[in-house]
Amino acid sequence: MEPRQFTATQGRYLALICLYIKLNRRSPAEADMQHYFGVTAPAVHGMVMTLERQGLITRQPGRARSIALNVSPADLPLLEFLLAPSTDDRAN
Repeated sequence: MEPRQFTATQGRYLALICLYIKLNRRSPAEADMQHYFGVTAPAVHGMVMTLERQGLITRQPGRARSIALNVSPADLPLLEFLLAPSTDDRAN
């Protein structure tokens, strides 16, 4: 199966959703994404709706934190904070 296509911004949202699920064993709330990306609630909601419309995620209506990825984690970009050198690396 061919990897799904998505924009760089969509990839960042998908990567955050994936990592959040791995760390917390539940999907993020839209407020979590808003806080992480520093954007407005309508911007996050619009992105979630776009990701769902494009089939990149699925959600269960009326159920909070129900986002499920329809993309392989291997196809997702790394989040910027994972690419940044650690504090210990900068000291050397």
